[in-house]
Amino acid sequence: MSFAIRTIPVGFAYAIWSGVGIVLITIIGAIFFKEIPDLPAIIGLALIIIGVVVINVFSKTAAH
Repeated sequence: MSFAIRTIPVGFAYAIWSGVGIVLITIIGAIFFKEIPDLPAIIGLALIIIGVVVINVFSKTAAH
């Protein structure tokens, strides 16, 4: 993450890092601990993924 904040704002780097972490931990929980998320949780995770994609693809503030 320290390399990422050299080229993109700290807020964007933290949002992306947090979003990816939330999704990965949820997937790990579902696979290893059988903690299957319900529909509202899946919708929330999808919104997080969509938000990260929107920041990376459409934001002029985030450097590419």
